[in-house]
Formats: sequence, C-alpha cells, structure tokens
Amino acid sequence: MRKKLLFFLFALNISAQAQVSDSAMIAKLYREVLLNGTCYNELHDLCKNIGHRVAGSAAADKAILWGKERLNAMGADTTYLMPVSVPKWSRGKSEKGVVIINKKKTTIPIAALGGSVAGDITAQVIMVKSVQELEQMDPKKVKGKIVFINKPLDAALINTGAAYGGGGEMRWRGPKLAAEKGAVGCLTRSLTLADDQFPHTGAMDATTIPAAALSAYHSKWLGDLLQENDDVTFHLDLKCTNGGRVTQYNVIGELRGAEFPEEIITIGGHLDSWDIGEGAHDDGTGCVQSMEVLRTLKAIGYQPKRTIRVVLFINEEFGNDGGLTYAKVTKEAGDEHLAAIESDGGGFTPRGFSTQSPDDRYNQWMTWTSLWEPYQLHSFKRGWSGVDIAPLKDDRVALFALNVDNQRYFDYHHTKNDVFENVNKRELQLGAASMASLVYMIDQHFSPIP
Repeated sequence: MRKKLLFFLFALNISAQAQVSDSAMIAKLYREVLLNGTCYNELHDLCKNIGHRVAGSAAADKAILWGKERLNAMGADTTYLMPVSVPKWSRGKSEKGVVIINKKKTTIPIAALGGSVAGDITAQVIMVKSVQELEQMDPKKVKGKIVFINKPLDAALINTGAAYGGGGEMRWRGPKLAAEKGAVGCLTRSLTLADDQFPHTGAMDATTIPAAALSAYHSKWLGDLLQENDDVTFHLDLKCTNGGRVTQYNVIGELRGAEFPEEIITIGGHLDSWDIGEGAHDDGTGCVQSMEVLRTLKAIGYQPKRTIRVVLFINEEFGNDGGLTYAKVTKEAGDEHLAAIESDGGGFTPRGFSTQSPDDRYNQWMTWTSLWEPYQLHSFKRGWSGVDIAPLKDDRVALFALNVDNQRYFDYHHTKNDVFENVNKRELQLGAASMASLVYMIDQHFSPIP
C-alpha cells in the first residue's frame, strides 16, 4: 500500500512539474507574439499590396507567390506548392441595380453572387420570405419575373455563425430554384445582422439566370415597397464571365519534426477571398496567424517533435478545392495527420477552440484547458472545425477551429468593407498566440499515432 501511495504522489509531482513547464512555455509564446509578432504587418502587405484575390485571378497568383516567399523568409525548413484546379469567374467591371416604381428610378448597391451569369434584364419583382415559400409557389407566378428572397437572419441567436448557417440556403439554393420556376433573375438578402448598405457576395449553386445580393438596409427598403405596391420593377445589369478552370496552388511551409517527423500537425487558413474588399478578416487573418505560428516557434528556438505544416489553402470560397485536394493528395502520399487547426472566423478576440476529435484525444485536450485561463480562453467544446480541414476527418485525426468573438464578423464577411483597417492588431496577435500554444501542447503531449 505504501509503495502505491508513493508512486501516486510521484506521478502527481511529475504532472505538476509538467504543468509548470507548459505554463512557462505558453507564456513565452504569447510574449513573443505580442512583443515581436509580424502578423499585422504581413496582413497589411497582403491586403494593401495584393488586395482581394478571388480564386483563378492574377491577384491570387500574386498571393500564392507572396505566401511562399514569406514562409521562406520566416525560416521554414521546406516550402512548396500543391497544384489545385480552381474555377475562373469574374464579376466584370460594373454591376447595376435600379428599382423602378411609377417611372421613378432609384439606383441601389448590389453584389453579383459568385458564379452568376451575365445579364441585362428589366422585370417585375416578386418577393418571398424563404426558400420554402418559393418551393411552394406556382411556377406561373414566377415565370418572367425577378424573384427577391428576403429572409432576415435570426437575430435572437447569440452565435452569429448559427444565424448565418440558418440563412445560407437563401443564397446557395435560392437562385437555382428561382430559375427552375421560370424566373429571369434573382435577388437575395445579404447574410448579415448589420443594418448597413454593404451587399454581401458569396457562392451559390450553378444557375442560368443572373443573381445578386442586396444589403440588409436596401432589402428592408425594397420589402416595404413591395408590401405597399403591386408593380415594382427591377433593372439588373451584371457583366460576369465564367472562364472554365485553371491551375493554382496551395502554399505549404514546414518545420521538420525531430522525433516523429512522419506525424503532421497542420495549421492554416484560406488564401483566396472574394473579389470585393481586401479579404482581410476572410481569411487573410487566418493565413497570417498560421504563418505567425511558424515564425514564433523559430524565433524562440523551439524544435518540434512532430512536423508542423502551414497550409495556405486556395479556393475555399468557391467549392473548397484547396481543402479537398490537400486531403486527397496527402492521404494518397500516406501522410499521418496527428491534428489540424484552422482559423477562418476573422481576426477577432479569441475565446477558445472547438474540435472534431476521437474521444481519447478530446479527453486529453480537455485536461489542458486551465492552462489558458490567464489568456481569457474559456470556450472548449466539440463542434465544427473548418471547411478547409474538414476533408481530413477520420477516426484518428484531431481537428480544431480557433473560435473568436464573432459578433462583428458578418458585418464584414464577403463585403467591400472587409479591409485591413477593420482588423485590430492586438486581437489578431492574441489569436496567433492561442494557435501557437495549442500547437505546442499537441506536439508535446499527444501520444504517437498507433
């Protein structure tokens, strides 16, 4: 009995010593990022010298070369490019939306939805308040008209991501369904809780009619007009082009592991953005935070046990080609992913992490959570990990998402307002430091892949 007690006390002492050591290392990581971090400057360079970078564009080509050069400069042991087939779509140089009532014309801001065809049409508008209402509508009432789907997001939901998800089918399914019913065009309400005049673009299912989003403000305005008037006409003029598919690249940089180099910890965000704004929060922040993890580990002289792999994914917005290709190529190569971490919620104050993990990994991770109390991380739960890394999911890999205070994210998401100036330096750095600390804990304490 005495031997068992001594062994138990010895084990407790070892565990306490490990916690002290881990706490000190996490503090060191945060200090390096907050005092010497370069992610804010990297984001400025990406946003201001390259700008928006929709997949398939020349700007995305520049961003790919930029990412590889920056990872080299940060001291990656290896950098390389992974070919990915992506769509080449452009909204064109101009787009116009005009509301016509009693011969009075009012021009309002619009944003073509990703993948829209070109069109120059004028037709009567009919409004529905959900995709389900459109599904039930007689095609005779739809034929030859422009359908306006006007469904506000659910403001009662505290998690704005859940509100966005609940309204997403309006943009994704709505235009195709409208075309099937005989409509000549489709308008959708922007997926935001902000009452502003910025229309939000985003991907939709392929359709044969021109489709665009209205801002939340103008959606309410047009909705009120349609409630009061039987005959409202809309002039929709889009110059979109679809250019097939081209080859672009995921950008990859690695720190080689010293003990288990075959085991991979992937961290990343998506390098592409929509073609309005600068793609700052979505997802320039996730890219520079992931790069900052690599820079920070090198700066403090940390030698990882496992291989740390930064991936800047291409074309998350238009079909997740980068994420799907990465999973396919690495699985075919026999890469062993221990874990993957994604940042794609904007560069806001970090709150914690969500995970899709096997039970043993999840249970081990949960024993670490007290280490992040000094850094005001408190949300640790099972949940969605991210679009880019989701294709890696199997019964062994642990997938994580950096969770942030997302109340303002959908104010900027997919708009021309998603610019560098709307990212806070300290919030961005805190997210990078949080990711670095999770990478360290996984590298040090996850058991080897069986």
